[in-house]
Amino acid sequence: MKDRFGREINYLRLSVTPECNLRCRYCRPEEEEGIRCGALLTEDEMITAVSAAAELGITKLRITGGEPLLYKNILSLCNRISAVPGIVETAITTNGTNLAALAKPLYRAGVRRVNISLDTLDPGKYADMTGGGDIRRVLDGIGAALDAGFKTVKLNAVLIGGFNDDEIRALAEITKKMPLDVRFIELMPMAGNRVFSEDAYIPADTVLAALPELEPWKAGTEENRSTARLYRLPGAYGRVGLISPVSADFCAFCSRLRLTADGMVKPCLHSPAEYCLKGLDKDGMTEVFWKAVQEKPLRRGALSPKANNTQPRPMNRIGG
Repeated sequence: MKDRFGREINYLRLSVTPECNLRCRYCRPEEEEGIRCGALLTEDEMITAVSAAAELGITKLRITGGEPLLYKNILSLCNRISAVPGIVETAITTNGTNLAALAKPLYRAGVRRVNISLDTLDPGKYADMTGGGDIRRVLDGIGAALDAGFKTVKLNAVLIGGFNDDEIRALAEITKKMPLDVRFIELMPMAGNRVFSEDAYIPADTVLAALPELEPWKAGTEENRSTARLYRLPGAYGRVGLISPVSADFCAFCSRLRLTADGMVKPCLHSPAEYCLKGLDKDGMTEVFWKAVQEKPLRRGALSPKANNTQPRPMNRIGG
């Protein structure tokens, strides 16, 4: 399906829960309201929504959170999503802390791509940024994901000046040791961020300065529409990606919608516009998806270290 600007919309990011066992400073507020009982989509509602979206032309589905591996029916949900006619690719984004035990079951449930958040390789810094997380669990999860046979394993590192800009080389050189991609993502000024100084916002091109030996990766057609600019270190198994939502944008070829855990379809991450489909039947959900596609803006609003986007949700309430 196409939006009013001719962009093909074929990618849905589905948040299954806003809950997380970590409290990363850039994602989850220090204090947040609790979830009302019954306010979240049920598993059956999620499947109905995915079916409606697939009939409109959604082919790629990414499961997010919060932390999606906390969702009690995650394997059942993945199995059912992968079986929806029209869905050709099911992926998941996770903090990796529960992945070691679930990597192979997720693969058997039809998940073929996994993104794992890892902003630092220093155990102390990791614990500080995540509110007490144990990096060893993430490293075990990465190993389990590689062993499980996923088509693609990616590590997502949010660039934060004064925190991990001194680890750019160490993070990128993981691609020399393991067959995975490492992607550096600019810190986005989102609602609910704990206070960061302006120096925390550094452009993704900082990676190019830190790693002058990076070679541009000749991407295929699909990768040319990716949010990441791709490079490779000489002799590496995997690639290095740069994602620049602040210093640049990829609005011209944005192909995605987001569905929050409480049933709101968001046409754009950085817009307050959202449309409720919770409680509707399949036909009603189809109408909501179609409206969201037609209301998708041409471009996001201005973002900068001094200007948050205009939508009020913190990232864990949208879906990573």
